[in-house]
Amino acid sequence: MASPELIERYGMAIGGEFVGSDADKWMDILNPATGKPWASVPAAEAVDIDRAVAAARRALRDPAWREISPMARAELLHRLAERIKQDAKRLAELETRANGKIIRETAAQMNVIPNWFHYFAGAADKIFGETIPLEKTSVLNYTLREPLGVVAMIVPWNSPLLLATWKLAPALAAGNTVVLKPADTTPITALELVRLMKEVGFPDGVVNVVTGYGPQAGAALVSHPGVAKVSFTGGTETARAIIRGTAQNLARLTLELGGKSPNIVFDDAPLDAAMNGVIAGIFAASGQTCIAGSRLLAHARVHDELVGHLVERAKRIKLGDPLDWETEMGPAATRAQLDKIKQYVELGIDEGAAVAWGGDSPDDPALGGGFYFEPTIFTNVANTSRIAQEEIFGPVLAAVRFATEEDAIATANSVPYGLAAGVWTRDLQRAHRVARALEAGTVWVNTYRAVSPASPFGGYKASGYGRENWHGTIDEYTQVKSVWIELSTATRDPFVMR
Repeated sequence: MASPELIERYGMAIGGEFVGSDADKWMDILNPATGKPWASVPAAEAVDIDRAVAAARRALRDPAWREISPMARAELLHRLAERIKQDAKRLAELETRANGKIIRETAAQMNVIPNWFHYFAGAADKIFGETIPLEKTSVLNYTLREPLGVVAMIVPWNSPLLLATWKLAPALAAGNTVVLKPADTTPITALELVRLMKEVGFPDGVVNVVTGYGPQAGAALVSHPGVAKVSFTGGTETARAIIRGTAQNLARLTLELGGKSPNIVFDDAPLDAAMNGVIAGIFAASGQTCIAGSRLLAHARVHDELVGHLVERAKRIKLGDPLDWETEMGPAATRAQLDKIKQYVELGIDEGAAVAWGGDSPDDPALGGGFYFEPTIFTNVANTSRIAQEEIFGPVLAAVRFATEEDAIATANSVPYGLAAGVWTRDLQRAHRVARALEAGTVWVNTYRAVSPASPFGGYKASGYGRENWHGTIDEYTQVKSVWIELSTATRDPFVMR
């Protein structure tokens, strides 16, 4: 354990104040590169969730938020975006320290996060109702699109501030208030974001951040009767528990869940570009991303050549301190995640797959205290095996051969998930055919891991439902009210429906 004076304490953000938990319980935040604690946060329980939801409900009714114009909300979001730019370097370092993602990626994320707030600021004053043409000309009927209320948000540890932003920007543009629960291992940047929001003028309680463990804080939040909607990014099993938790109160749901995404390389593909796309898909972020291209589907004519290139590139991937700009792959985010990766590698070997490269923690003494695992490539993988069907969430690639376009599509779709897919081909007609046939919420052709606030993101099948990003997301954070106005002064029969 680090000495107490080296650990910085952060309070939860509730109602504009940074506070401890009611029980005064704390939990340490570990640096995955060293395995040592560097910060601590409160471990919230149900009573703390009650306080946070109550603060969000007060803010929802407060004229300081309820009655400001859509343009004023937009201006707050624009100011927040510019303030984040000023603190991007510090936020990137905090995020890397908490989850082990390399600094070049967290810095890139912090630099694009403002785009989401700018984009949805532009939507805040474009949330329209409609005038409904009716058969009864004496009646005016129109709709209002209004905020849902208090939105609970739960985000994972792999890209905590970016994924929180995907939810916060549209929810705030629509006029909701928020209780955000980051992952218990990566809450720091969310707390720092609330500080910045306070600086630029957001009213107290519009965004509250609670810290704690899922079974205590998370479960209490999703089942809270004061919550109108839950937006969750994370694992499919946790999502099933959230669905059960929201059932009593009928809260709305957006679920962005896991994936087992195929990167499909046809025999006419530009192999150098495909190799980089496959590397980016599985070894960027140490494979800890829901859109990881964890299955390589390679045409039989190029399979061996491509795998050979991938192995040579994997050998050169630089593992190291994620705060070092030369590092290409950092550690797993937690010891539990490292153990899970190791278990899946052992399972793959037991299932008959061959390790073409990697398969263990590195033997570099300089990395011994951290949660590191080598970039790993499996060949001779049956698509029915568990390493080809289940989400590992680590730097483990399962390579599967295919012979025909139809075979590739069938193999790609024969998993429970449907979050994303990559297609590598020079044939334009094939690209469109395959993109249409794939059961995935996002299909990239001759690229991978591209996202934008303007483009919808979400999954098919066990990868969830609802969409994030793009203008249509505003609909997921609003509800429609129908207003009827009688324009005539005539009386009517009270026993006949008007």
